Amino acid sequence: MMNGNRDSKDAPPPYNSVIVHTLPPLKPYEEVVYGVGPGLTPPSQPYYIPRYPSPVVVAPVTQPASSNKRKRCCQNNARCYGGSGGVILVLALLALAIWIGVRYGTRLATAAILHDEDEYYVDDEPEKNYDICPNSTIYCDGIEDCEQGSDETTCVRFSEDNGLEIKTNEDSRFLPVCFKGWNQAFSEKTCTQLGFRTSFLTKAKITETTTGVTLIDTDVYSPVPMQGLVKVSSSCPDQKTVSLQCVDCGKQQSTSRIIGGSVAKTGQWPWQMTLHFRGSHVCGGVLISPDYVLTAAHCFPKSAPFTQSARAWTVYAGVVSLNNLPQPYQVQKILLSEKYNNKTNDHDVALLKLKTSVSFTDKVQPICLPNSGQKFNQGTQCWTSGFGVTDVGKGTISKDLMEVSVDLIGRQVCNSPSVYSGRVTNNMICAGHLAGGRDSCQGDSGGPLVCQTDSRWYLVGITSWGIGCGQANYPGVYTNVRSVLPWVYSKMQQERL
Repeated sequence: MMNGNRDSKDAPPPYNSVIVHTLPPLKPYEEVVYGVGPGLTPPSQPYYIPRYPSPVVVAPVTQPASSNKRKRCCQNNARCYGGSGGVILVLALLALAIWIGVRYGTRLATAAILHDEDEYYVDDEPEKNYDICPNSTIYCDGIEDCEQGSDETTCVRFSEDNGLEIKTNEDSRFLPVCFKGWNQAFSEKTCTQLGFRTSFLTKAKITETTTGVTLIDTDVYSPVPMQGLVKVSSSCPDQKTVSLQCVDCGKQQSTSRIIGGSVAKTGQWPWQMTLHFRGSHVCGGVLISPDYVLTAAHCFPKSAPFTQSARAWTVYAGVVSLNNLPQPYQVQKILLSEKYNNKTNDHDVALLKLKTSVSFTDKVQPICLPNSGQKFNQGTQCWTSGFGVTDVGKGTISKDLMEVSVDLIGRQVCNSPSVYSGRVTNNMICAGHLAGGRDSCQGDSGGPLVCQTDSRWYLVGITSWGIGCGQANYPGVYTNVRSVLPWVYSKMQQERL
């Protein structure tokens, strides 16, 4: 979590300007150091070692461009992904880690994870990350044709004001659900179908939409999902449709704050989670329900499969100091986006299913997921938080939860030649300040970018990557949560209780 200022001579161009120059391909700047063995003591904090100089920017230029691209997790701590073992094995693994870092352009730790008994962590059963569907598959008809049921997991969503929308095989559109005939039992059924434990709030809302879906089966205990219990109707009685909220979310206990790189108070960001690997903070996470935590996929690299072992991880909630940790939650399953690209960081999202549900308190609350059509405009002041590096020179994570205000930056600006030159996809969102200074950093990966509207906070982004930390013209890049919402709900449905 970075906060600082640059001289006026280094000030970036305004949002609406375009400076044409060429940036070289991004390369890793800092290398991973891993592995400990007899006689080697792991550092108490993560550290980062430079390996590549900043490449030369092709003229004409307005300012030097540093290419220390980083993913923002605690990637270089022997304690993050380290253990005990023989020196020879450790050196071999270290060599492999360095090769992977150079080959794949990531600084995520790739040393082996060893038990104290010199055994590897291995997954009990590797996750199957694709579904098999017959050619005759009909989507959203209420009948699961695919082996994992993926044909029926993207049929329910929420629109503005938590309006419930359902897509059926009759119509390819998501349509509002008519309120007539609806009751609390259907709310419970819908939220359970989406992977939540229960519903929180149901109400009728007035809509001007002429077409909707109405209930055709009033048997709420039917095993058929909601899309199989409705039909398309040309209108809704009294123009009333269903507004449904599955979880009470986005609330803070503490609301006073200081802008820019300050220590967060207890209850300030109650959805902030800290993900620990073998006793050390590695990444942040965001609580979205009693059973699920969102984070970044690059915290669990495929090049280091031991990091995908659920039992190697613990999750802490309500933490504002790493020196004062409560009882941890164990991870039952790690679900990675099948579309995640470790070279471009596209679809950088993962979902953790916990073994036991999180108890909500003033210090621990879930964040609200954005609605399908919810927009946050360029320039909106939002906030990001985490335990990441606060001083790049030292390369150590913060023991205290830090918070910093950042402004949303439009994709066109972020993709301009003077910024990220087209590297920001539709599944990403930029936030920070083009002048530099306020930014997330290593150790913040997987943490939240949140914006407030109507007295509630919404998860707009997941900390993902960037060039340097707090550098001018290189704001933080976050996974666009609204873009990956279908994947999130789909996985929650497949894993529903």
